Amino acid sequence: MRVFLAGATGAIGRQLVPMLLGEGHEVIGTTRSAARASQIEAAGARAVVVDALDAEALTSAVVEAAPDALIHELTSLPQRIDSRTIERDFVVNDRLRTEGTSNLIAAARAAGVRRILAQSIAFSYAPGPPGTVHVESDPLLRGQDTFKSFARSAEALRELERLTLDAGGLALRYGYFYGPATAICSEGSTGQMARKRQLPIVGGGSGVWSFVHIRDAAAATLAALTHGESGAYNVVDDEPALVREWIPALAQAVGGRPPRRVPSWLARPLAGSYGVHAMTRAQGASNALAKRELGWTPVHPSWREGFKSALG
Repeated sequence: MRVFLAGATGAIGRQLVPMLLGEGHEVIGTTRSAARASQIEAAGARAVVVDALDAEALTSAVVEAAPDALIHELTSLPQRIDSRTIERDFVVNDRLRTEGTSNLIAAARAAGVRRILAQSIAFSYAPGPPGTVHVESDPLLRGQDTFKSFARSAEALRELERLTLDAGGLALRYGYFYGPATAICSEGSTGQMARKRQLPIVGGGSGVWSFVHIRDAAAATLAALTHGESGAYNVVDDEPALVREWIPALAQAVGGRPPRRVPSWLARPLAGSYGVHAMTRAQGASNALAKRELGWTPVHPSWREGFKSALG
């Protein structure tokens, strides 16, 4: 299969390229930076330098490549995510989820692409009752129902999924990535914060996060090329993680001391309301549908083992 991979030099793109090639697929990978094109070519794929926000150039690139499948892994994220400045820092990322996705879908249609996969996230569900572990039929968060700092991003995500599903594609709702070249690894921004005791447990640490190792996320994407009907799929590990459990485990894994504990009122000026919510009220997601329909099983079924053995 000829695969057009938009975002081939991102954290998941770098894992996905060799997996695709290893399965015998031909890969055309994009980057916005000419300097990074050599990374794609060194991995054995063909590189295309193009900006997904340039609709005409993108359509020309996709039509010329004539792919059977298109995978949308485009992001534009700061090196260190600050929950207080998401609205400012995610401007381009949100445009890639709206304009970029629209441009990719239009280009795919012009090229006669048969299979479309797009990166979404598993941590933007509308809150359910305490203890909820979200399934794909649960509603996504609406901008009007969340914090101002995240409102535009929530709507951008909804638009990405609407465009993808309307085109008959699959929206892969990845959990929080950990592993090589992600924020949650020994050298990553979150890993370094945990090592330096700069990642406290806020309040009771009752928020629940769903993680996925970056290689497991790439493996699920590979599986989705040939499995699954159009729809959304949570790509997460088997065990949703309580904040008060995963932060100490991460600190230990990266050689740090046990984390501090701070009350919510004290954390709010430093982390913002959205950050406090993520630490105290976030809810996890179930991977049952992805395992059943995509024929995928994570190599690291729990972050507990993954943090110990596979952060680097």
